[in-house]
Amino acid sequence: MTTTLPPELLAALAEFDSPTVSNAVELFETRDHVEGYASLALRCLTPGERPMVGYAVTMTADTTRPGETRPHRIGELFDRILAAPRPSVLVIQHVGEDRARSCFVGDMFCAALQRYGGVGVATDGGVRDVPGIRQRAPGFGVFAAGTVVSHGAPAFIDFDVAVSICGMTIASGDLIHADDSGLLTVPVAIAGGVVEKARAIRAKEREFFDFLAADFAHEDLKRRLVKNAH
Repeated sequence: MTTTLPPELLAALAEFDSPTVSNAVELFETRDHVEGYASLALRCLTPGERPMVGYAVTMTADTTRPGETRPHRIGELFDRILAAPRPSVLVIQHVGEDRARSCFVGDMFCAALQRYGGVGVATDGGVRDVPGIRQRAPGFGVFAAGTVVSHGAPAFIDFDVAVSICGMTIASGDLIHADDSGLLTVPVAIAGGVVEKARAIRAKEREFFDFLAADFAHEDLKRRLVKNAH
């Protein structure tokens, strides 16, 4: 069962950019510092939006094998989206043979997801209709490997399974935070503490930039850089 957080805590997390949240998560030492975030293969295709914060709904899928005989199971997917905690983020792992030609969502799909409480989608495959998504599902986050013009032959294979996209593993119910810089998961157990640490990090960074704007000694800069690296 997914552990959900108060809406005000999710809203507080969305006040911070994802790099700041990542720095805050590191301070709790709940995982190795090279885990829990996606590689640069996952691109934000809707930059400039408010950070995306929501609970993962996972599935595997393929759109690249020829033939329309496989059940697409879209009705079953939306049953699960309806029953999932809100806000939700649909996370799709491609499991076919030609990921570079996969295409999982477009403007109609994303607008329907938003109507059901979705705030975004993340996939190691492709998407399409990004301008249409921004027009018809404003504020909806799209994180993907790139764009592909055709939806191919869609087939949704497994639901609510641990998936691996762009260097990270995500399970249904994981709390996702993402923005222009990328995507990470936030352990639910420390989410409240992450907000407090993020506030402290923001204040510390403001102090550092104020330092740079003034006259300073080179040795003082080196000491600050070393201190901020830990």
